[in-house]
Amino acid sequence: MLFSFSLKSSILLIFFLHGIVFSTLLLIKGLQNENKSSLWLSLFTILCSLYIAPFMFGYAGWYAQQPYRNILFYIPFQQLFLLPPVLYFYIKALLDKSFQFSKRDYIHFLPSAIYLIYSIVVFLTDKVILNEYYFYKDGKDKDFSLWYQITGLCSLGYYLAQSLKTYYRYKALTYNVVSFADTVMFKWAKRFLIAFLMLMAIRILFFIVNPEWDEFGKKFWYYVCFSILFYYMSISGYTNSILSATSFRDSLLNFDADFKFEADNPSKIELPISVLDKDNLAEDKNEIPDFDLWKEKIEALMLVDKMYENPALVISDLSNKLGTHSKKISQVINQGYNMNFNDFVNHYRISAVKQKIEEGEHTIQTLLSLAFECGFNSKSTFNRAFKRSTSLSPKEYIEKHYV
Repeated sequence: MLFSFSLKSSILLIFFLHGIVFSTLLLIKGLQNENKSSLWLSLFTILCSLYIAPFMFGYAGWYAQQPYRNILFYIPFQQLFLLPPVLYFYIKALLDKSFQFSKRDYIHFLPSAIYLIYSIVVFLTDKVILNEYYFYKDGKDKDFSLWYQITGLCSLGYYLAQSLKTYYRYKALTYNVVSFADTVMFKWAKRFLIAFLMLMAIRILFFIVNPEWDEFGKKFWYYVCFSILFYYMSISGYTNSILSATSFRDSLLNFDADFKFEADNPSKIELPISVLDKDNLAEDKNEIPDFDLWKEKIEALMLVDKMYENPALVISDLSNKLGTHSKKISQVINQGYNMNFNDFVNHYRISAVKQKIEEGEHTIQTLLSLAFECGFNSKSTFNRAFKRSTSLSPKEYIEKHYV
């Protein structure tokens, strides 16, 4: 088999082979653990490996000899209409515990199916019907046609926007149902989206710098940058496989469910909750009878029962205590205090810490111990919440008021 091991082909070959390996590992992991996000990431990784294949083989001499030239011509290695929706569904499967691929989701893959049909028509016309180059009489690979590359870039931009929308929907929901949202927010999902954004940025940059997409010598650095990014996304995705935390369903808000939380692994939280938009959390205040009375009841749970001291406190704990549904508690907190549930509970935790500092307890035990006593479950979360509330770090607050 022909393969010229030049510097360029060898570098891309390393990324290509590693992509195949990690795609296989992700597939095995996804099947063993029934982890849908790993399966989507496996598909993304193999598509990325195929994406760099034409340039890898091109630098290895394939476009110069048959039958290798025809292989590159007639096999659509660069699936520009398939990669973006696969990334999007990976994000959905990562964040949405209830995600199920439905029949209507197939529409996202219609453009890639049409391009596949187009590729088959090109092959049949040139190699079976006419037995001569018709579509390929210009000698240029159709995968690098400008219309296809630009349309693929637009598709990537659209699905990046959809992925960001899913992430922020998840974030808004989490802050409205748990008191430890900073702990369970998936840092990996955020990093993945940043890498996704960088992928988009380098595509745009290289389009501007060199719009002639089939010029091999000028595109090497783009493919190296792309390879590094997809390599990072694949490896990090494999090592950061996590259980989806939140469920989005087609109904409106329904917070009455059993929350599962492992104190030693706060990322493994299951919130079987349904909401499509954070605006669904807000309803007219007049729809809640005795609105002020409900505020008093909730405040009593914080001030008298000190429920904020529970580091794993979730909104259903309050609703169960008051014999109502969590939707009502969320409405009262959102509208009565103009806060989400996470900030509402942290407000009481910060007040309790400040009270302990005023009583001088910070002189006989550490600030972190005080924070844990008041319901915080990590130093970083405590410091963030304290500074957000007082505009000062805990140490600065003590130095300003008690030194």
